[in-house]
Amino acid sequence: MLGDYRRDLDEREIKVSREDFNIDNMLTTLRQYYKGGRFDFLLNSEENIDLLNKSFIAFEIDQIKENKELFPVVTIIIMEAFIGKLRRLKGVRKQLIVEEAWKALSSANMAAYMQYMYKTVRKYFGEAIVVTQEVDDIISSPIVKEAIINNSDCKILLDQRKFMNRFDVIQSLLGLTEKEKGQILSINMANNPGRNYKEVWFGLGGVQSAVYATEVSGEEYLTFTTEETEKMEVFKKTDELGGNYELAIKQLAESKRK
Repeated sequence: MLGDYRRDLDEREIKVSREDFNIDNMLTTLRQYYKGGRFDFLLNSEENIDLLNKSFIAFEIDQIKENKELFPVVTIIIMEAFIGKLRRLKGVRKQLIVEEAWKALSSANMAAYMQYMYKTVRKYFGEAIVVTQEVDDIISSPIVKEAIINNSDCKILLDQRKFMNRFDVIQSLLGLTEKEKGQILSINMANNPGRNYKEVWFGLGGVQSAVYATEVSGEEYLTFTTEETEKMEVFKKTDELGGNYELAIKQLAESKRK
């Protein structure tokens, strides 16, 4: 029966009405991605990029977040790339980290996608992580707010002193106890002046919480610093050493220790 059904289906002439699918609209939309179009470079690579087996992929969307044509396309690529990894890479830990991408989360498609991720990622041996400098960024989207906060067992907070006068709102939003509130507001309040470190608070599902000191080596600090003057110092040293970034960091860190 199955063989007859497939044969009959193959022989059938399938017609699609314009009400169901308008081919002219599709071709007009795709024209700018074809050879000679404004975005012909985007979808016409001479080789396929294997996103599935890449261990680290970064999508930088700052330059296109205001572009109404490119932004939806890149958003779809991001969603499909990670879903493909989730379902096809068995036994491998997968992480989706969204850092300061609130323009992406403000779109209906991406917000719904994040909601889906937070509810299903664990069963595929994956993790969904959101990083932000402002808690208000999360609550600006009702969908994302419910998805992220309700499904995040692990919360990590840095120094919150600038929110001290309105921390009750954050406490209520994150469901923090009075003990956890006290821990968070104590961050960096009594640091040892003889050591160079910052404190951070970890909360695990309302069961366990503590404040830890984070202290890194000089090499690690210079690698990840976002301070403009320090970055320029590293770049200058790198140029002096013929582009050897690693050696530049090692020499600068050693000189600072001395």
